[in-house]
Amino acid sequence: MKDLKYLFAYIVPGVIFLSLYLRGSWVFLAIGVLFGLIPALEQFMPGTEDNFSPSQEERKKNRWIFDILLYLNVPVQYGLLFYFLYLFRTPLTPGEMAGMILSMGIACGSLGINVAHELGHRPRKFEQRMSQALLLTSLYLHFFIEHNRGHHKYVATPLDPATARKGESLYAFWMRSIRDGYYSAWNLEKQRLQKLRQPVVSWANQMLRFQIIQIGFLVVIGLCFGFIPLLAFLGAALVGILELETVNYLEHYGLLRKEIKTGVYERVLPRHSWNTNRTLGRIMLYELTRHSDHHYLASRKYQILRHFDESPQLPQGYPGMMVLAMFPPLWFRVMHRQLEKIAS
Repeated sequence: MKDLKYLFAYIVPGVIFLSLYLRGSWVFLAIGVLFGLIPALEQFMPGTEDNFSPSQEERKKNRWIFDILLYLNVPVQYGLLFYFLYLFRTPLTPGEMAGMILSMGIACGSLGINVAHELGHRPRKFEQRMSQALLLTSLYLHFFIEHNRGHHKYVATPLDPATARKGESLYAFWMRSIRDGYYSAWNLEKQRLQKLRQPVVSWANQMLRFQIIQIGFLVVIGLCFGFIPLLAFLGAALVGILELETVNYLEHYGLLRKEIKTGVYERVLPRHSWNTNRTLGRIMLYELTRHSDHHYLASRKYQILRHFDESPQLPQGYPGMMVLAMFPPLWFRVMHRQLEKIAS
């Protein structure tokens, strides 16, 4: 029965659906629950540092229920998206439009990109295809290339677009990470094709295919639902992207690996990612908050990620820290104090 705790993650699509369905002032329900109520509850639920024993890990590693709970996010996400697009063909007030776009954007970031992140690290092709299907709902397919082949290699170094520098505001980070991450994905794919001695401008270029797929997806939405729903989708996709990049911002803020020699860095260790064991955030985000172990061994499935005593700990769960990051002076005051603690 303990394995079923991850059913709690479906509170996210649940409150998003209610936000869309109830309309009126209820369109802001998802924001209130996920970024108001959840951080408040996490103040009283510090979580646990316990890890599974090796035998428990082995039993849980391949238990089918954990995979099914991930896979179900694909039809749920697409169901929410099509319902969202349908609603934008009906009369809506400006406030309803704004709330619905924000709510759907949360789905794009949480159900879409976050679950895609977990599936994208899996070796099986069908799981990688599901990852790409989810990323498509945020028009962020290049994440599949940049995250796996770029971020995990260069994390906690100046070479990584997704590692926030000490003193860098969230808003400056958004611009740099989105821009440089996109360029990095093109360069990584170019390097891969050059090693294979294949032409860069060809169907073998995954980045090129991704752009065509995304344009095709937009055309289908425009033809099937119309111009206003298309614009609403673009807004929701942007919200999802910014949600992802906000998570990126707090996961490695101010942490750097030692440079052994020019361009060569020490191995990624648990101390190079911020962690939090807050229970609700861990479950809702499929253990993304135990990020140190994910970077230490990216192939580990979410249900067996471990706590490390040497991992720096965030003072609040991910939802609360995402809200704090919106206010740079407060963020710097809190996080620079944390950086001083781990440096001492």
